[in-house]
Amino acid sequence: MDRRLAAGLSRDGEPMYLDLDFLDGTRGAHINISGVSGVATKTTYALFLLYALFHSEVLGSYRTNTKAIIFNVKGEDLLHLDKPNSKIEADLAARGQYANLGLPVGPFESVGLWAPVAQRSGGEAIPDTGGRKDGVTAYYWTVKEFVRERFLRFLFAEAESERSQIADLVARVETFLDRESEDDPEHEASVILNGNPIASFDELVDHILNELDDDTSSWRGRMAEGTIAAFQRRLEVARFRVGHLIWGREAEEASAHRIDWDQSQVTVIDIHNLHDRAKRFVTGVVIKKLFEQKEQQGLRLPLTFLVLDELNRYAPREGWSPIKEVLLDVAERGRSLGMILIGAEQTASEVERRVIANSAFRVVGRLDSAEAERSEYGFMPAVTRARAAILKPGSMILQQPHIPIPVQIRFPFPSWATRADEVAAPAGDDVFERFRD
Repeated sequence: MDRRLAAGLSRDGEPMYLDLDFLDGTRGAHINISGVSGVATKTTYALFLLYALFHSEVLGSYRTNTKAIIFNVKGEDLLHLDKPNSKIEADLAARGQYANLGLPVGPFESVGLWAPVAQRSGGEAIPDTGGRKDGVTAYYWTVKEFVRERFLRFLFAEAESERSQIADLVARVETFLDRESEDDPEHEASVILNGNPIASFDELVDHILNELDDDTSSWRGRMAEGTIAAFQRRLEVARFRVGHLIWGREAEEASAHRIDWDQSQVTVIDIHNLHDRAKRFVTGVVIKKLFEQKEQQGLRLPLTFLVLDELNRYAPREGWSPIKEVLLDVAERGRSLGMILIGAEQTASEVERRVIANSAFRVVGRLDSAEAERSEYGFMPAVTRARAAILKPGSMILQQPHIPIPVQIRFPFPSWATRADEVAAPAGDDVFERFRD
């Protein structure tokens, strides 16, 4: 391997590496990680690979401008990546493992933290994290962005039958919204429809529902009544579950609350407190905007890494959804654009085959024994499948193009905090400087 990335340690403690040519798009791209929730340490391993990328010289001059976008889906675990882990200071074995891999011990150096705006914020954009507040920026979108960027589809992001007419109606409504709305000269966050300022998401939803209730409205097209009724029901649910993320005239300095992944090397987008429908909306909107940005740049370097857990939720094997469509684009065309997907899921058998097939690296943590027998794990010999059912946290099975058989590896304990009680003491007692040393 001419360009190699630390992947962990072998069972006898020797460094193991990934070939960067198969990760950065030169000869291949993408990583897929499978395993039982809470035991397989899928997200922790994905973070370790990013840490190795950002704290070594393997990326050369492109390291500074390489970005990673991570969705935080469980608790506040990923909202402390910028803090050193207090538990590793006295763990000489773990510190020795980092040294063996040629990596420093410490937190991620450049981290941007974003959390959804609180449901009841009283006009002020307060991040809804439940715990950490300092250094966290609240995010939301405006009514104008929702209309112009055609985000309506991501309110209907659950998997549908490909014969469903809901998607056709969504596309029709998006078109009419964009065509018939005018920019509001009084406020950059809202629009004007039929001469009436749309000052909030509630007003926008009411306008759509009124148009669809009108039998003479061209918004309806020739859609069946059942399709229209189903659309309206789901839009009402979205109003309740997602409405607080879309602001109208009450938005002030909206640009300051638009997720900006260019300002930090690692951007953590917290969605753990959101309803499932809102999680899909945020995920879909961010991936769409990120992919469009990479298309406009037209350059593979610098790279952008997208870390997405619960991949089976967003790119399921059966059905169609707008998020699945974007993720397939990432899997199939992201290599040439420098957009690298690190996807994780409990069961690879429930993920769209093309997403799995385009992953140059396959990583497996602890697996359910029945899941291990599925064809998606055919790259592992029978003895390796049996071993996967008893793996300890911190141990993974790695398959990569250069090595014909999968290899068991382990990776060091995180040197960044993974929850609030692991955060090291403030720099006043020189703990941070010791980490630097």
